[in-house]
Amino acid sequence: MRKFKSQGQAQRFLSCHGVVNNLFRFGCHLLQVKHYRALRDRSFYQWMQVGCVHNLA
Repeated sequence: MRKFKSQGQAQRFLSCHGVVNNLFRFGCHLLQVKHYRALRDRSFYQWMQVGCVHNLA
């Protein structure tokens, strides 16, 4: 619980962080570079879409 004021605050952060982390982490050691870059670009594109929609609301 470093730097968190309560267990609830830590849980809220970690639950959101887990979803975002899964979007960007895929077994890059199992992929060729061109496939890794394509997946990474797709992840950033999806992240930008979610971020833009969230900011408009």
